[in-house]
Amino acid sequence: MHSFRRKLLLNLLKLSDVCILIVAMLIASWLILITYHENKLTLALAEFLEMRIKIVNSIGFLGIMFLWHLLFNSFQLYRSRRIESGLGEWKDILKATTTGSALFMLAGFIFNISAFTPFFITVFWLSSIGLTMSFRGVLRYALKKVRLYDRNLRFVLIVGTNKRAFDFARMIEEKKELGYRLLGYIDKNMYLSNGDAKLLGTIEDFPTIVKNHVIDEVVITLPIKSHYEEIQKIVQKAEEHGIITRYLSQLFDTNITQSRAEVVEDFSFLTIASGTQESWPYLIKRAIDLILAPAIIVLTFPLMIFAAITIKVTSPGPIFFIQNRVGYSKRIFRLYKFRTMVAGAENLQTELKELNEMDGPVFKIRNDPRITKVGKWLRKWSIDEIPQLFNVLKGDISLVGPRPLAVQDYNGFNHDWQRRRFSVLPGITCTWQISGRNNVSFEDWMKMDMEYIDNWKLSNDLKILFKTIPAVIKGKGAT
Repeated sequence: MHSFRRKLLLNLLKLSDVCILIVAMLIASWLILITYHENKLTLALAEFLEMRIKIVNSIGFLGIMFLWHLLFNSFQLYRSRRIESGLGEWKDILKATTTGSALFMLAGFIFNISAFTPFFITVFWLSSIGLTMSFRGVLRYALKKVRLYDRNLRFVLIVGTNKRAFDFARMIEEKKELGYRLLGYIDKNMYLSNGDAKLLGTIEDFPTIVKNHVIDEVVITLPIKSHYEEIQKIVQKAEEHGIITRYLSQLFDTNITQSRAEVVEDFSFLTIASGTQESWPYLIKRAIDLILAPAIIVLTFPLMIFAAITIKVTSPGPIFFIQNRVGYSKRIFRLYKFRTMVAGAENLQTELKELNEMDGPVFKIRNDPRITKVGKWLRKWSIDEIPQLFNVLKGDISLVGPRPLAVQDYNGFNHDWQRRRFSVLPGITCTWQISGRNNVSFEDWMKMDMEYIDNWKLSNDLKILFKTIPAVIKGKGAT
């Protein structure tokens, strides 16, 4: 009966997603007709009801429904999520609907489907997101209420009697709306005293216990190093009975990294990382780079021509300064800037070493004698940085990110934690640029970069971009 209810709920979800797909498309079509009839609802509704659907269109729509189902299935929107927060499910819904809408737009362009206009896709996308999230939110709320009345329950056996085991048991007991009920514990010995702990037996008794009790899930809290063989036997026996097995995945004590399960072909991984450059917010970040960088290049093109002519006329040497910099994951790339110093300035750095005003491995002099008169003006207004927009287009850097440092600066780092700044794509501007630039110590600069990486959000990038404009206009901290 329990399995039947789960299948019924799963089929309800699949059916609701198809219905929402149809409703979202109908809403988008109706709004197009309203716009066509200049907001006359009666004419639009009449034409909408008189629409005839061709056989070819019906076959195409069946293909769309199948694709929609595959997308929702690939984003794991049909697996049990009772132990997860609703936010995780909403994120996956957003990913699935966005991917589907983008594919529909692409199909409309390739197969010349006139109905798939940008307006239609936008309305469909917003409608599908809103309706899917609303339905699943109501369903999640209803299921929580049902579980409070001891319905739709899942019985859990915990393997281990350590602090992690008792903490997990306390959590599911306090959050009864999750629908988990603790059956008891098994272990070799009781490692921590807990008068309320219901010990069902030892690990050796697991085959008998799992055969004679209603168990929906097994949660393993044992340390994997010293109990590998026992854990392997429990997982295999649970697999034979078709029981879900969970392992509390905090295998290592880390400060900022998080672990996540991943599957590549036939291999399963436990991935430990502080962030990812492949998630959808980073894709949006890259899209912003590819939209804004060409726009800024076009707007500043006359200024770049003027700067190039001025450099060439006033100072012998090349127009551009090209230097090897350390980028993402320590990849070396060639950074472009307008030349602001005399030709061969890098060869003169050793002679000026004692004048360095910047602590750490970075070399900075407020009144650097190598800077040309035009170069001083270019630096003050950050005009020398404009050619880096071409690095953005190439994918070497982003508009926002930790500044890419020269190879010799990287080699001068004294602490490994500072090198974590290279775990993300570098950028033209970041927290350092809007906080005083050369008026900030090297140590504080590195801490700003770490704070940016650890608390990265797309909205933070947009804030930094907006704050960079007044910082450039004021010439704040520029030398």
